[in-house]
Amino acid sequence: MNKEDILSILKTVRDPQTGRDIITAGMIENLDIQGNNINFSLVVPSLQMQGKSDLNFACIGAIVERFPAAQVNVHFVARTPGSQASTSAVPQIKNVIAVASGKGGVGKSTVAVNLALGLKKLGAKVGLMDADVYGPSLPTMLGLVGKRPLIQEITGAMKMVPLEAYGLPTISIGNIIDPEQAVVLRGPRLAAIIKQFFNDVLWDDLDFLVVDLPPGTGDVQLTLLQTVPVTGVVMVTTPQEVALSDAIKGMNMFLLPQVNVPILGVVENMSWFTPAELPNNKYFIFGEGGGKKLAKMANTVLLGQIPLVQSVREGGDNGKPAILEDGSPIADAFIRVAENTLRQIAVRNELIAPSQKVNIG
Repeated sequence: MNKEDILSILKTVRDPQTGRDIITAGMIENLDIQGNNINFSLVVPSLQMQGKSDLNFACIGAIVERFPAAQVNVHFVARTPGSQASTSAVPQIKNVIAVASGKGGVGKSTVAVNLALGLKKLGAKVGLMDADVYGPSLPTMLGLVGKRPLIQEITGAMKMVPLEAYGLPTISIGNIIDPEQAVVLRGPRLAAIIKQFFNDVLWDDLDFLVVDLPPGTGDVQLTLLQTVPVTGVVMVTTPQEVALSDAIKGMNMFLLPQVNVPILGVVENMSWFTPAELPNNKYFIFGEGGGKKLAKMANTVLLGQIPLVQSVREGGDNGKPAILEDGSPIADAFIRVAENTLRQIAVRNELIAPSQKVNIG
């Protein structure tokens, strides 16, 4: 027996909380082999973690299956490696990006889907979470209506395997309940669903998890902030004053001193109407300037302006997002939003300390 043998064996054991193998997760320390005696420390977030006993037996069983004479001693250490990992339910996800709005109907889900796919096109590993539990629209927009996530047992814990569309792992309550079923939930149950989407879903190692929030400043937003460190927020608005006034309220929640989540930028949706037969014409049917005003108030940038064109609606209804229309003006507009968002995240992570979970009631 040598260290390479044992590490190779332990790589087959998966963390019941994140689903990652315990070697990649950096959970093994102080591996020592003396004859048939194998000793190592297993780093866990808490000595009271769920599935601790199963994890212990899984490590011992995997080694003894290969080396029957081995005497394995596992020492649990309560400490989570990594700068943000100590407060995150998903330490394998580097950045959680929330997409928010003050009111419904501004195209927030459209922006979230196309932003996630845009970041993926730029080479990042990206996941998408539908946290809009009252009006889950991502199954329709990604062509996943009627599909159910698989359930997988990981070291004694039951986990959901996210569905995949266009190479994007995604989870939505719309894929758990029937499409026509009404979602009638109070605050505590809403919070439990959001926590489950983080704690009980097998997310891969991701550069970004884009979270599509419901409109407003309710229980879902608060639960998100209390469950994981949120890297930043992308605000979505339309140009008119009524959308802007609601967006300001939504934005101000993230800027509260006890919350303090950076606003990465603003996406102005439905900025103008361009008919397909007159591609050079712009009709500002919802007014102008709302996105710039919101960005200025948040001391951030306008990430992009998305025109109101028929292909965006068609793509959302048909399950093929507009950004997949390579070479089209609307795809180019969404790619620019993704590029600007990527730039803002890089600046944010360079200048500002990592986010922490929010502790407010």
